[in-house]
Amino acid sequence: MAFETRIKLAGSEKEPLAGAQLTSPIDPTETVRVSVLLRRKGKEASFTDHAEGTVELSHQELEARHGADPADIDLVESFAHEFHLTVAESSAGKRRVVLVGTAEAMAKAFGAELAYHKMPHSDRTYRVRQGALSIPEELSGVVTAVLGLDNRPVAKPHFRIKSEASSTRAAAPAATTSFTPPQVAALYNFPTGVNGKGQSIGIIELGGGYIAADLKAYFSALGILPPKVTAVSVDGGKNAPGSDADGEVMLDIEVVGAIAPGANIVVYFAPNTDKGFVDAITDVAHDTRNKPSVISISWGAPEDSWTQQARNAMNAALQDAAALGVTVTVASGDDGSTDGFGDKKLHVDFPSASSFSLACGGTTLKGSGKTISSEVVWNEIANKEGATGGGVSRVFPLPSYQSSAGVPKHPETGFMGRGVPDVAGDADPTTGYQIRLNGKTVVIGVTSAVAPLWAALVALINQKVGKHIGFLNPKLYAQKEKGFHDITVGNNDDSSLGNFKAQVGWDACTGLGTPDGVAVSKYFTYSSPSTASEDTVISPAVEVGT
Repeated sequence: MAFETRIKLAGSEKEPLAGAQLTSPIDPTETVRVSVLLRRKGKEASFTDHAEGTVELSHQELEARHGADPADIDLVESFAHEFHLTVAESSAGKRRVVLVGTAEAMAKAFGAELAYHKMPHSDRTYRVRQGALSIPEELSGVVTAVLGLDNRPVAKPHFRIKSEASSTRAAAPAATTSFTPPQVAALYNFPTGVNGKGQSIGIIELGGGYIAADLKAYFSALGILPPKVTAVSVDGGKNAPGSDADGEVMLDIEVVGAIAPGANIVVYFAPNTDKGFVDAITDVAHDTRNKPSVISISWGAPEDSWTQQARNAMNAALQDAAALGVTVTVASGDDGSTDGFGDKKLHVDFPSASSFSLACGGTTLKGSGKTISSEVVWNEIANKEGATGGGVSRVFPLPSYQSSAGVPKHPETGFMGRGVPDVAGDADPTTGYQIRLNGKTVVIGVTSAVAPLWAALVALINQKVGKHIGFLNPKLYAQKEKGFHDITVGNNDDSSLGNFKAQVGWDACTGLGTPDGVAVSKYFTYSSPSTASEDTVISPAVEVGT
């Protein structure tokens, strides 16, 4: 095959690395590894996101109906051989072909100009590209994304440390304003008599690591048998404690493990790149060894900062998770209604903006035992302590399950977009979670704590009802606010624009509200999962171009 005529790969346009300095041209012999993502085969119709919930597919069914066409994989492999690239992996189920080759060969194959740039305010150097990629005309419509040529960071962890405590005890007197995770679970009336046994909770991390001795000491101080924690490498990522991101990793594990200690906790470490993030979600959703029933993600970035191809690829990976009966909880960000984008306009965080994620916002919680005395929207912008992310997507359309929720049009664009968040939980660092980090007890908050909080609740419900509740958004919205503490006081405005305010029902600060765990569990029946019919389909990863 000739592969002579080339076209632009739609959605591949990459912005220059703001404030970065060119350090040198690329080394043509450097080894580069990319993920080439392919279109689905089969029907591209509606996903069953109605009030009755979704029909769970097996991995075999998903691959057979909506995986990549073998002919498309063969075509990409022929292209790779033509351009002297090695095929390292081909997966019809993941719709992914991984190619390896020199930087020179990759640049020629995908029409990319690569160079090394130094990050602003840092000595770190990354391989970057800008502009659009090109592919042979024969691959038009076949290839949906090419990720990995550029390895700059794409996301940040959503956590903030309040202060270090002098005591290394995990528990604290009830008079303090911070909580242990079990105390938060008690305030939210999480189901008792279950501990997540039989469940596997996947946690995605794009940096940092955990120290086993700290975990053992933390759970011992709480009087909890330490859960099983396993580290899994994605794209060469590894458990590497010693950076600021350790706070995120320890927070995620300790919140999940303290509430659902009977579950297996699997931490997937991936590079902080668009390829690493997308590959991580894909690999977790398709992990038939550890079989996660819920995934917690506390990393993200403004949806506008991603290329369209990367957003679509991640949305499709989350879509696969939903079809496989895996719940994905995602932090909505900790920089208020602008999401820290820097232009003083309204933005939402991604991947929480995906319609296939359970987007988790934040509150300021006060209470004791099982009684909540006060709960309002978390907004400490005035004290430079952040605020819950939330708003309306600029690119993802309103999902059907939010059609009656009262999501407004985007105040600046008029676009009827996906509303963020869906739910909320305690996030204010001043009323945060007591966590062990580097041998000390610290209090950590923001929406990074809410994603694992909800992941733990889902694991408890899964055990209680005897099945995976999977993509639960439609069921939550169908029930309105009955299983929630409706938060009606506060706002997440950080730009003096007046957006957004809490109100009765759904709002762009705390979604439907914070959970009454027992009430939420009653939304789901105890019957066995339905068998997927032959016409079960999943919708395409739809977004509106920016």
